[in-house]
Amino acid sequence: MTKVKTKKSVKARFKVTGTGKLMQGHPGKRHILSKKSSKRKRQLKKQSVVSKAQSKTYARLMGVA
Repeated sequence: MTKVKTKKSVKARFKVTGTGKLMQGHPGKRHILSKKSSKRKRQLKKQSVVSKAQSKTYARLMGVA
């Protein structure tokens, strides 16, 4: 059986926590920020946990699971 290579694009977008969950940044914080409210921009800063359904797929692509 061959080794599974890490997908670099997935590795750049997600971070693994100490408990093994995946954290992701929110999209929409790059440009056209003047029309977005301060509250919305502030909430986009925070990282969020990836859903269970997707985390299994992303973890496999990262070579974690």
